Amino acid sequence: MKVVKCYISSDHLPFENWHTHTHTHTHHKKCSSVPQFCNSPTMLVMVGLPARGKTYISKKLTRYLNWIGVPTKVFNVGQYRRQAVTTYKNFEFFKPDNEEAMKIRKACASAALKDVATYFSKEQGQVAVFDATNTTRERRAIILSFANERGYKSFVDFLSQQVKFGSPDYADRDCEEAMVDFIQRIDCYRASYMPIDDEKDRNLSYIKIFDVGSRYLVNRVQDHIQSRIVYYLMNIHVTPRSIYLSRHGESELNLLGRIGGDSGLSPRGQKYANALATFITNQNINDLKVWTSHMKRTIQTAETLAVPYEQWKALNEIDAGVCEEMTYEEIQEHFPEEFALRDQDKYRYRYPKGESYEDLVQRLEPVIMELERQENVLVVCHQAVMRCLLAYFLDKPAGELPYLRCPLHTVLKLTPVAYGCKVESFYLNVEAVNTHRDRPGVSEQLLSLSDPLTRIQSTYPSSLMHLQRYFPHIRTYAKTFIFIVYGHIIKKESHKISKAHILLFVFDRAKCLSS
Repeated sequence: MKVVKCYISSDHLPFENWHTHTHTHTHHKKCSSVPQFCNSPTMLVMVGLPARGKTYISKKLTRYLNWIGVPTKVFNVGQYRRQAVTTYKNFEFFKPDNEEAMKIRKACASAALKDVATYFSKEQGQVAVFDATNTTRERRAIILSFANERGYKSFVDFLSQQVKFGSPDYADRDCEEAMVDFIQRIDCYRASYMPIDDEKDRNLSYIKIFDVGSRYLVNRVQDHIQSRIVYYLMNIHVTPRSIYLSRHGESELNLLGRIGGDSGLSPRGQKYANALATFITNQNINDLKVWTSHMKRTIQTAETLAVPYEQWKALNEIDAGVCEEMTYEEIQEHFPEEFALRDQDKYRYRYPKGESYEDLVQRLEPVIMELERQENVLVVCHQAVMRCLLAYFLDKPAGELPYLRCPLHTVLKLTPVAYGCKVESFYLNVEAVNTHRDRPGVSEQLLSLSDPLTRIQSTYPSSLMHLQRYFPHIRTYAKTFIFIVYGHIIKKESHKISKAHILLFVFDRAKCLSS
């Protein structure tokens, strides 16, 4: 049993009427496919005057945490305000003595906090980024009390940086007029601004970032997730740059339709390597760095560039384990269960004695950190690796990551912009095989699940007879048989059952009983 404090009454706004009460309840651990990186949810509270890069860092950090498997969401109070007040007039809305506007701003902050609570309690969120100015000590105290009363950990990110103009409030305004109004708006905040004080706030967990990362001050980091946040924030920069992603040229094993291996380039692959060198030269890139994996085909592709290149073992292709150098048809024939399971959850499926995409993301985290520290880089890599890197920069969820299109003989140019990443694709006009497999439809997944039936029936004839005593229609409903066998008879072979398996089993079992 645990005593928990929380504020009550949905009729009151936390910023206007703050109450607490205690109650007891027993905690039940929820089943989840999401790895739990922290025991308690974490609120990251942004602090700083307008136009200091809070939203930029909020979105960038959220993208990173989601990519490594920590469910994270940004709650931008400015967006709540823009929904409540559809027409922005001028800076007077932000004056401290504007009582009507102050009520609206408090209501918006309260609504955002309530959504944070919902995100943690019902959506299994682990980190919430509360993106607002939070420039007064009073406002921060309310937010931190909200977190403490509900058992959340809090971490403050304070920014003292150069002004970067680009508020959505001025999207349709004259640039010069908008700049004048925005400066007056900053002055409204400055009148009541109280920055984080090293002495008064010594018990808080926080990081201070000064002048676009030229200096940092870190105080009382509490746990693993906060240390990951600090590590990431100390590696990013805002210098304009571009990252070029390219797969190796077509390989000999690509021509044969075989996955993995360490073969050299095909004649067309060598032609692409030459075309890539010409393309990079024509881009006139300053201080370009080139990275490859340790595999022959990426090294051969980079050698034509006639510039130094750095080899990363972390950039090696996903390890297919016992399926290395096999075609997909051979995998389906020799390992039908594995083939079916991979189609069920391609991101988390791990090849026997090999890796999953989830494993690959963890392997590539140091690469991402180093990419964030660098300026212009060309990464010559592999299909699965390129998908993982692309998912990070484009903020793609885990379910989409294994199906991102990364064709051979195509260069992707990624240029970070205000709140995202601009992507340009360059096909270098050298033909190559297509190695992309689309996401299978439901009917294809069921068909692949039915493939192992013959093998199971011949391997476990006595089990089949036993099951038929209880399920006389088992031969009619082949899929049901497979799910039962997977779950009870060959459990020792460590076959996993997904929720889809269970639901289909229940559905087919119901048909058996009703017939």
